[in-house]
Amino acid sequence: MAQAVAGPEIERLIQLLARLPGLGPRSARRAALHLIARREQLLGPLGEAMRVANERLLVCASCGNVDTSDPCTICRDAARDPSILVVVEGVPDLWALERSGAVKARYHVLGGILSALDGVRPEHLAVDAFVKRSSEPGVAEVILALSATVDGQTTAHYLTDLVRHLPVRVTRLAHGVPVGGELDYLDEGTLSAAIRQRTAF
Repeated sequence: MAQAVAGPEIERLIQLLARLPGLGPRSARRAALHLIARREQLLGPLGEAMRVANERLLVCASCGNVDTSDPCTICRDAARDPSILVVVEGVPDLWALERSGAVKARYHVLGGILSALDGVRPEHLAVDAFVKRSSEPGVAEVILALSATVDGQTTAHYLTDLVRHLPVRVTRLAHGVPVGGELDYLDEGTLSAAIRQRTAF
């Protein structure tokens, strides 16, 4: 076992940083040293920002987004198209779509996807709220922005069946060759989906 090189408080900081996605023990140690070296500019403000976020963190009762207000910033945005409801697995997917700027719609966070292997059933997800929101007057399209995995597609089919009786158009994200992608580097499943969903040029 490696010997501790700093006091327990700094070692705890390193251990907590190492739990973050993309950070292992070595990169966590580098991040901790960087924060310590810039205590005034980074460590203090970061600690304060984390304290405030921890105290004010809320889950939006309408869409499931994480924010410091309920309803969240996105749900309060009057410039959004209320006729489109984008369904995502989790908050990271919602934020990714927002970064793309591709759609100015309302969102619905399921809180996961169906998975027989992991024991995730419909009652574990925000499915009832999804059906209720899809039934709201003015909703014309539901975009299923779910993963192109077996579980993601199973969830998409399940949700489609639930709203089949409603006057809404159900669409999903296109699958295939990414922008800037070279065919030689793509897997067979991606290439197959791209061929099946080809469009006019």
